[in-house]
Amino acid sequence: MEITTAVSTISITNCPKFLQFHSPLRQFHALVPSSLRFPVISHIRNPRFVTCCRSNEKTSNMVTEVAVEDPSLAVKNAADILPELKGTSIYLVGMASPIKTSLGKLLADSLRYYYFDSDNLVLEAAGGESAAKAFRESDENGYQEAETEVLKQLSSMGRLVVCAGNGAVQSSTNLALLRHGLSIWIDVPLNMVTMGAVEVQSEDSASEVASLYEQMKHGYSTADATLSLQKVANQLGIDNLDGVTIEDMAMEVLKEIEKLTRVKKMMEEAAKPF
Repeated sequence: MEITTAVSTISITNCPKFLQFHSPLRQFHALVPSSLRFPVISHIRNPRFVTCCRSNEKTSNMVTEVAVEDPSLAVKNAADILPELKGTSIYLVGMASPIKTSLGKLLADSLRYYYFDSDNLVLEAAGGESAAKAFRESDENGYQEAETEVLKQLSSMGRLVVCAGNGAVQSSTNLALLRHGLSIWIDVPLNMVTMGAVEVQSEDSASEVASLYEQMKHGYSTADATLSLQKVANQLGIDNLDGVTIEDMAMEVLKEIEKLTRVKKMMEEAAKPF
């Protein structure tokens, strides 16, 4: 089966107040295996070492070999058993953090999807961070419309992993656009969000992060699934959250995606006329 998808580049006119988006499209093709089964993904914990045994013909003894394996390979192999995703885009919501960004990029690579950060697209469209900040301060409604326009363009495409900014969960319109794909809340403890943010350098800034979280958590909770870093650590028996790898998180996301696609398929089957 061959799927054709479009990727958009977004630009604006010189004046941010009259924000306009253009999306010249370029096509690509991706082959999706049609004969793969759809089994439940089994958990693989940091498969950096794979042990195997072979027979030594000269001594008739068993020789144990240890091979070092890239831990991301397990994620890629797991992604291969998700044919029923059928190009559905994945939206990651939650507080901005290096964990969320790295997770999005790994998932895109594993699923052979394109990766986008919706906030970065808005910044680029506005002409950079300083221009975007000035635009937002002078025209809050216009900035929100720009966020909606970015989501609208992304939701019209498939085979994307999108790290969605907070604008994605601040209006019913934007939340509806996320329904074009599967949304997952990546819930990271605020102290780790604060440590990962370059701009956070004081207790006042940390309290602002906490305040922002309180404002956004209802919108985050509307996601199709929630993946908590703390919960993943508990499942793996890890006391230090720093011990949870991006690969661990990605495996859990893939399991959530599988559950969601399986439920969706069951609902579609149930809706068919007898």
